[in-house]
Amino acid sequence: MNWSIFKGLLNGANKYSTAFGRIWLSLVFIFRVLVYLVTAEHVWSDDHKDFDCNTHQPGCSNVCFDEFFPVSHVRLWALQLILVTCPSLLVVMHVAYREVQEKRHREAHGENSGRLYLNPGKKRGGLWWTYVCSLVFKASVDIAFLYVFHSLYPKYILPPVVKCHADPCPNIVDCFISKPSEKNIFTLFMVATAAICILLNLVELIYLVSKRCHECLAARKARAMYTGHHPHGTTSSCKQDDLLSGDLIFLGSDSHPPLLPDRPRDHVKKTIL
Repeated sequence: MNWSIFKGLLNGANKYSTAFGRIWLSLVFIFRVLVYLVTAEHVWSDDHKDFDCNTHQPGCSNVCFDEFFPVSHVRLWALQLILVTCPSLLVVMHVAYREVQEKRHREAHGENSGRLYLNPGKKRGGLWWTYVCSLVFKASVDIAFLYVFHSLYPKYILPPVVKCHADPCPNIVDCFISKPSEKNIFTLFMVATAAICILLNLVELIYLVSKRCHECLAARKARAMYTGHHPHGTTSSCKQDDLLSGDLIFLGSDSHPPLLPDRPRDHVKKTIL
């Protein structure tokens, strides 16, 4: 499998991530994708060929292997990495959409017209929600796959010998797994890196939500101080909070934001006065 597309995806998403997000991207690319490409595929390349059972009954080894390995570790990890990295693509696409809208607006109304977005890559409005949802989705995917691995392989450990009694095996047979210790080491390593990624996603989610709450409180405090000095200059609280914070934040709508001048704070003062 060619993973170069995911390398480009991670590099593009790195530009719009927080510090925690950059750590997450580095961890995914170095300790998960590279480890998967360099070592994991080679460790599991002979799992079916070297799965031996102490019987010569035709088909018994294949049935026992399918019973104990319903899904290969390698394929599960590949699917997990694809699902984990795809939400970052949505963030990049959302930023690209904003940039296209800004470009079309300037072409239609001229360079001196108002701006749709002060900074298309700034996590405000719909982009903030896209980023937060991507964090929730990535953490949920990792948690779901950890649960699946634990369900298929209790405690994430492969025993060196498994007992199988499935048709067409004549009786209970012993089957031997190839290189169980090496496979256990890589399995526990991938589980540990997935758990760290989940922790980083949760920390980044808490950081973004707390930062947004702090900005809202600061904007409300600034508006309260202004209305205390100018009691007759009250305007719409929600929009004014967003303008005072330096950008538009449309939390409940995907519609196009109104045009902003190049200096929104001056616009607020003019509107209030």
